[in-house]
Amino acid sequence: MLIILLSIILFHLAAVILLLVATIYNAWWVVSAGKQELIFTDLWYSCNSTCFPVENSHTASAAYLQAVQATMILATILCCVSFFVFILQLFKLQQGERFLFTAIIQLLASVCVMIGVSIYTQQKDSFHAVSLREGSYGASYILAWISFPMTLISGFLYLVLRKRK
Repeated sequence: MLIILLSIILFHLAAVILLLVATIYNAWWVVSAGKQELIFTDLWYSCNSTCFPVENSHTASAAYLQAVQATMILATILCCVSFFVFILQLFKLQQGERFLFTAIIQLLASVCVMIGVSIYTQQKDSFHAVSLREGSYGASYILAWISFPMTLISGFLYLVLRKRK
């Protein structure tokens, strides 16, 4: 039982780390701008040798980008909260009860990741300046998609998991 518990905790922590890296790291969109010069764009900044804010990110026309920012931050927060709730429930639940509250929070985090990355996928051309549209998805975007099934699976694991001695 201890090995199962430890593996679930490590799986959850891996999902949290992936979400943090995907939300923070500057590589949602990568554009090759010339001889070995790359421009990396994330949800807030575009960087080559210097960083500058994403164009018009504060206006109403960038509502899609703001929705992606909000859902990714919310997913990260919910994933961290569900970990702490799991630790609390681990000590407070009676023997044989399920970790339902933890599962609900983790599944909400999974839904937030899916919504955020889906919006980014659909609306990526409206986020970037015309000169940056000829690029490809970066590592953070891929990590965000990887964190979606990880949070979904851990949510279902918590839904099935019962507290034992």
